[in-house]
Amino acid sequence: MTGARDHSAADAPHTPVLLDEVVDALAPVAGDVLVDATFGAGGYTRALLDAGATVHAFDRDPDAIAAGRAWSETRADPPRLVLHQRRFSEMVAALAEVGVDQVDGIVLDIGVSSMQLDQPERGFAFSSDGPLDMTMSQSGPNAADFLNTADADAIADVLYQYGEERQSRRVARAIVAARPLATTGDLARVVRKAMGYHAGAPKDPATRTFQAVRIHVNGELDELKEALAASEILLRPGGKLAVVSFHSLEDRIVKHFLRDASSKVSGSRYLPEVEQAPAVFDNISKAVRAGKGELARNPRSRSAILRFGVRTAAPARQVAA
Repeated sequence: MTGARDHSAADAPHTPVLLDEVVDALAPVAGDVLVDATFGAGGYTRALLDAGATVHAFDRDPDAIAAGRAWSETRADPPRLVLHQRRFSEMVAALAEVGVDQVDGIVLDIGVSSMQLDQPERGFAFSSDGPLDMTMSQSGPNAADFLNTADADAIADVLYQYGEERQSRRVARAIVAARPLATTGDLARVVRKAMGYHAGAPKDPATRTFQAVRIHVNGELDELKEALAASEILLRPGGKLAVVSFHSLEDRIVKHFLRDASSKVSGSRYLPEVEQAPAVFDNISKAVRAGKGELARNPRSRSAILRFGVRTAAPARQVAA
């Protein structure tokens, strides 16, 4: 936060990055119906509720939903917080089930939450040893299942595509040779050895592997693409979309989505412009990053990028599935 507002978030276990900037982008007012598609510890939701909005909050993590129920019961009657233990790619169907077909704003904070990273038993981080899990929903095939059964080529493809790991084949062969892997410590040690890592080096090479495996296990990039498409369907004309991402793969998807959704014409210097469907978003922002004050308070904000846009009255480019 910039310090300009409190948003009653003092009792939140984690303060979300770029909070003031997200609230400014959504510009909530009393009576708005908003979606916090990545509820987590509820930081954005608290700020939006404080502005008088009704918030539909999504999270596939049962721990996040349980924590949200514990403090939401003390809120307004009728409640202005509606919790959905669902993937955010399912927003359209989930909101239709409760009679909502349009909303005034949507915020997405992509990737793993601070709350999940800080719990060794969830297996998202290698700073503390824990089971090799990484599932956001705490169900389904986990990181150990993938790494202990996939062949080296499949593992290498995941590391290269989602972790941008240049030595993906070397790391994948080392993982296969070291199986079975059971803990985050097992995986981190294998990667470090394969990469010739020495303590004190600027960046731990296990970072890229952990990112890649987590994205693969949770289908994060496909989820993001589906959620962006859902935003076209759900946002009313004038409704606002705000997306916070934390690495280049996510930001590239968001940037290209907003660019394509706001483009009215296409063509090249050699061909005449071809009129396309009307733009579905306008007033597209440039990348917004944390200021010095927030960077000093919260190092995790260093890689955060916010992009936002405003929904036009043009029809969505696709219908709900």
